[in-house]
Amino acid sequence: MVLIEGTPDGGRKILISGGGRCNILPSLAQPERYVTDSSPNTLKKMLRSWPLAEQRAFFEAELGIPLELEEESGKLFPASNKARDVRDGLVRQVREAGVKIWFGTRLTNLAQIEGGWRLDLEGSPPVDASAVILATGGLSVPATGSDGFGLDAARALGHVVTPTYPALTPLTATPHPHAALAGVSLTATLTAPGSRPAFSTTGGFLITHRGWSGPTVLDVSHLAIRGATGGGRQEIHAQWTPYDAAEWDKRLREGAGTVRSRLSDELPRRLVDALLAETDVEPERKCSQLRREHRLRVVSALTSYPLAWTGDEGYKKAEVTGGGVALSEIDPRTMESRRTPGLFFCGEILDAFGPIGGHNFLWAWATGQAAGAGAAAMVGR
Repeated sequence: MVLIEGTPDGGRKILISGGGRCNILPSLAQPERYVTDSSPNTLKKMLRSWPLAEQRAFFEAELGIPLELEEESGKLFPASNKARDVRDGLVRQVREAGVKIWFGTRLTNLAQIEGGWRLDLEGSPPVDASAVILATGGLSVPATGSDGFGLDAARALGHVVTPTYPALTPLTATPHPHAALAGVSLTATLTAPGSRPAFSTTGGFLITHRGWSGPTVLDVSHLAIRGATGGGRQEIHAQWTPYDAAEWDKRLREGAGTVRSRLSDELPRRLVDALLAETDVEPERKCSQLRREHRLRVVSALTSYPLAWTGDEGYKKAEVTGGGVALSEIDPRTMESRRTPGLFFCGEILDAFGPIGGHNFLWAWATGQAAGAGAAAMVGR
């Protein structure tokens, strides 16, 4: 068995994940939050083929990498907080299993031959194999080696590949209505107007020099991107605090002190000042003196603020690729292609992705384990 790896060291998406800490798994599997243009039921079968508890046991017991829960986010990280420990542990496990790793080796073509496959390699003689697993990723963060080769190979072999797009990526705004607020961060709830089914996500939100980022923006970005109407101004809506319109109306009617001080109890002062300027409300006006018209404008800005965006950061900063090889093309038990026996798929190349928080690693590990077992069983027959 041979693992062909285009980069000099491998696992580069592992190394950059979680800010170098590697959010290796979520603490709770949420298959209903995954996105696919294929069958959601097929996705769930694939995801559940290697349950979360078994994956955690693999990393802790077999690889010797204890995991710790980050309570506020529900994410699991290696106790060392070092992504390199995860990458190195996986490389070590592969080698101990007797697999040869060819680092810095690029696959240039994949063709069916009698009894298997011929793999053309850059600068090396071709290799023949009875089974091949494509774990080439998609198009996101191309600097890590994701150049789309696997997607092109799948298309060339006749597989249905649903349209791809950058997912879990920051959104940009030109002109940027709040460039002066770059660096402001808070917990917010974002919704995508008109999405079916209705979509809402709560978590970290960050104003950048170019637009909007943070976990909530990444999670909603695919809906914004896919709903784009040709480069014009689009909107997602922000609720800046846990309080809805009725609660904020009550707090402003019954609150003591100024409007600025009341809002600053819950929000960064710079954001408060920007919102009050937009609603044309005097920051030092007493809450008790707010006219109904002004109060309702403030409530609307706090609970359904339109965040304008005009573009996105694309694959360069996207955490995953949306779209990919249609799941209907794949046997969910073995990850083998239904069109070309002996070819297996796993990970980001497939038409599925989850929210941030370790869910895409959960998908990669689950489908990778199924593909490995399926290929091994075929070779052993």
